[in-house]
Amino acid sequence: MTTARGVHPAAAPAVPLATLLVIAKEPRPGRVKTRLTPPYSPHEAAALAEAALADTLHTAAATPAAHRVLVLDGSPGPWLPPGIEVVRQCGGGLDARLAAAFAHRPGPALLIGMDTPQVTPELLDVDFTGCDAWFGPAADGGFWALGLADPGPAEALLRGVPMSTPETGAVQRERLRAAGLRVRELPCLRDVDTAADAAEVAALAPTGRFARRLAACGPGVRS
Repeated sequence: MTTARGVHPAAAPAVPLATLLVIAKEPRPGRVKTRLTPPYSPHEAAALAEAALADTLHTAAATPAAHRVLVLDGSPGPWLPPGIEVVRQCGGGLDARLAAAFAHRPGPALLIGMDTPQVTPELLDVDFTGCDAWFGPAADGGFWALGLADPGPAEALLRGVPMSTPETGAVQRERLRAAGLRVRELPCLRDVDTAADAAEVAALAPTGRFARRLAACGPGVRS
């Protein structure tokens, strides 16, 4: 399209990612990845969670964003790379904790968890030009990413969404659309919840910390 004088109109300015948020638990035995036990021991499950978190945070560090923030339940450890700010998670259910995570920084933000170590910087480098939200569905019916151009309404958009159910993603997506937001979708990814998930995700990122840790764990203990 051109103007009457044959000059191309100026393109809309890009709206880059201001803040990349990672919400996570400190990887301690008995507190994380409990669905991996069995076949893995609680210590093996925690080691796998630590590897997944480290992969995720190193990907976050390599993603263009003005701020990178880990919203953590627990204390940071040697798995934390440089350049990541750490803030404490609030209490309450997961819906409340996700909503509160968006309050840490103004401007366009993308929130992810620690369960998709196969994620890449290219997937996370979202542009909000022409949209109000990004939504990343998960293969189990949940979601692995949620981006908001304006984090202000996060409380209303997330509070009350039933978490950890096969309908979580569908309900959250409908919340966004019912609010009149223009939503773009990221690719569907598989969360690491079970041993089968772990094997599939490791195969997708065979050189990552998670895949190496899984190989070191072997087949796990017998149930």
